[in-house]
Amino acid sequence: MLKVYNTLTRKKQEFVPQEPGKVGMYVCGVTPYNHPHIGNARPFVTWDVIKRYFRKKGFEVKHIQNFTDMDDKIIKAANTEGVDCSVISERYIKSYFEAMDKLNVQRADLYPKVTEHISDIIAMVQKLIDNGYAYELEGDVYFSVEKFPEYGKLSGRKLEDMQAGARVEVDQRKANPMDFALWKSAKPGEPFWESPWGKGRPGWHIECSTMSLKYLGETFDFHGGGSDLIFPHHENEIAQSQCCCGNYHSFAQYWLHNGFITIDNEKMSKSLNNFITVPDILKLYPGEVVRFFILRTHYRSPLDFSEERIKEAQAGLLRLKTAYDNGQELLEAREGNTENDVLLAENAQKALADFYEAMDDDFNTALAIGYMFTLAKEINTYANSVINHKGDFDKKHFGQLMDVYNEMAEVIGIFEGSLEMPTEDDGKDGISPEEIEALIAERAEAKKAKNWARADEIRDGLKAQGIILEDSAAGTKWKKA
Repeated sequence: MLKVYNTLTRKKQEFVPQEPGKVGMYVCGVTPYNHPHIGNARPFVTWDVIKRYFRKKGFEVKHIQNFTDMDDKIIKAANTEGVDCSVISERYIKSYFEAMDKLNVQRADLYPKVTEHISDIIAMVQKLIDNGYAYELEGDVYFSVEKFPEYGKLSGRKLEDMQAGARVEVDQRKANPMDFALWKSAKPGEPFWESPWGKGRPGWHIECSTMSLKYLGETFDFHGGGSDLIFPHHENEIAQSQCCCGNYHSFAQYWLHNGFITIDNEKMSKSLNNFITVPDILKLYPGEVVRFFILRTHYRSPLDFSEERIKEAQAGLLRLKTAYDNGQELLEAREGNTENDVLLAENAQKALADFYEAMDDDFNTALAIGYMFTLAKEINTYANSVINHKGDFDKKHFGQLMDVYNEMAEVIGIFEGSLEMPTEDDGKDGISPEEIEALIAERAEAKKAKNWARADEIRDGLKAQGIILEDSAAGTKWKKA
């Protein structure tokens, strides 16, 4: 039984899909005015695992994720460079996809953009006016929070407390200080669209409501994003969406929010200028390491970024990958001559059941990965026993164990890319890959001829140049020290 922590109800609930066998999810995407930072990456890695898990369990998943390609920050950047807003947004949308591809984040089914849905947004704003939940003020349109009795139910805030703590508003015309903009009248130097209320552009919150309702329907399963979106963005989405649909039980049924990534125990954000971009991290670490770093902590828990912690993640992932390589090499290199090790398959199925139990408990990747380490140890122990002692090999049951290990890896999204990182001197100085392979071949011939001195000389010579040789049943591999 899959249980998820629903921010709306503040408790874990059994997941019951709106339509049997299908899952609809809407994830708030980025505002593309800069390269994505590691804090941006966390929700997308998290939802990628969630999607992978549902598909592994046999669900048909429809995944929608927007781009807010019209925003104050985009306008400011475009004006600074003297270019159209689309130049800025498309530049950083491209950067987003390049970064996520390296993190093994599978593509959503659709990436709708604000600028492509202006007519839909205008129609929704008009419907809210017609339903009595919004009002126009000289070209601006505001949602009236007092008209929605359940306002604050997601964040747990009370309207009267929010009113008391509200700053003095620049726009004194609003009926309530907490009323939020659905449509903003055009200002000099800003892009605009024609509307029934004059030239203007959408407010921030209305876009996600419009696009999620359009592509997932009035009632769908999941809505997610970072914890910083709970208020006001997601709170406002619920209000305007349910008032538009005329049903306080419509819209998303489960709200999932990931915890912050901090740096030096302070929230990482572009506004604080203490963020680390994903492209910058990828210059130092492979994408799978960054992904693994994120998933080693439960998605709702805070995660502090540090060089020490990402190096720990790198070491852990290498342990898992080494077991994977050892297991695959053994399967490819050796024929089976026994089927007596039934315990291999039994232990694998036990680990898989534990893995799924962890994932069923609010997608606990941290615990699930622990069961991968359990299997990794078993793979290495068995493979070493067969290779070093030349014992019997139960290829059938060992293969079943490896199938389970691969299934776990597919859900977590690892072993899909290289863990090797190029260095600045690759291809310039030192020994080339072709020369290394030639020396490995010469060493193999020397060992066949029992010329152990020459074999050791080649190994030691490569080691002096920073090249480590690893012998296995499938042959010899090399890596940089």
